[in-house]
Amino acid sequence: MGATMRGDDRICGSLFSYIDLEKRIRADHPLRAIRQIANAALNSLSGEFQKLYSPIGRESIPPERLMRALLLQAFYSIRSERQLVERIDSDLLFRWFVGLGIEDAVWDATTFTKNRDRLLDGAVASQFLAAVLAQDKVKRLLSSDHFSVDGTLLEAWASPKSFRPKDGSGEPPGPGRNGEQDFHGERRTNDTHSSITDPDARLYRKGPGKEARLYFLGHALMENRNGLIVGAMTTRASGHAEVGGAGTDRAACRSAAAGHIGRR
Repeated sequence: MGATMRGDDRICGSLFSYIDLEKRIRADHPLRAIRQIANAALNSLSGEFQKLYSPIGRESIPPERLMRALLLQAFYSIRSERQLVERIDSDLLFRWFVGLGIEDAVWDATTFTKNRDRLLDGAVASQFLAAVLAQDKVKRLLSSDHFSVDGTLLEAWASPKSFRPKDGSGEPPGPGRNGEQDFHGERRTNDTHSSITDPDARLYRKGPGKEARLYFLGHALMENRNGLIVGAMTTRASGHAEVGGAGTDRAACRSAAAGHIGRR
């Protein structure tokens, strides 16, 4: 082997940056195809986005970038908006997918959450899914004959201490922001109790012997040939919620009648 000189580990800052994010993402990366589909759907929703914003005032986070960021959060199972923003700040792939340049400042997590809620309150998420499914390259992957409904438990953010008797009885929690409360031995059911912070959350257990917690149920309408989600909804947690969720779509009803409802 020829002689080699030790490399210098010192960091030398540069006055100018010539990094092209487009060239830093490999040509066959799966997110490239996803970004093309997402951008086409977002372009078709431009008029709907315009209705959600005032014609005057300070500029907000572009809704297109918000939606791309939410896709990344789902794809990579990022638990919080704060972790998502940190990842976008440090990851060149995330910056490229969202639409930020290498030197663009990333948003504050609280600002991101407030702007995201505006989109979700405007039912943009369901419109975005419909716009994706309407594209020709996605239609080719769908069949009208093979569907099923898959359900999963979504734990509510409500504390078990908030599950209080509906008639107002019971001992109040101890003093302080998170005061102690002893409910061991107390019979608590959805008929007699409800959460004071999230009344729609219901007490539910995953199976025999498991502890009961406050949950919702999430339902995804799946196209079975390629495993694509073509519809989604949440319901109160109950033993028959999946059948009720399937009833919102004729194809799902047929799948349910044939016994194709999956359960997680």
